[in-house]
Amino acid sequence: MIEAVLLVERGVASAPDVDVAMKLGAGHPMGPIHLADYIGLDTILSIVEGWAETHPQDGFVVPKSLKELVGAGKLGRKSGEGFYKWDGDKLA
Repeated sequence: MIEAVLLVERGVASAPDVDVAMKLGAGHPMGPIHLADYIGLDTILSIVEGWAETHPQDGFVVPKSLKELVGAGKLGRKSGEGFYKWDGDKLA
């Protein structure tokens, strides 16, 4: 998920493009950014920050865009907006 977020953050691809590529190319039922939004960006951020703190030697990167979205209250599905806009449990 973090690598997918970093691709979007760097402007390599859009969130929908990354998700479609992983669904069609890797057979995932849901793309990684869609999944992050579905779980909750605050939850993903908390996990990654914990990994980065406890395993600094492993090079975990906390994406700036993830911090910014969470800081703005855009938590994904649970707040109605994250990388995507949500209408209840479905993408808007």
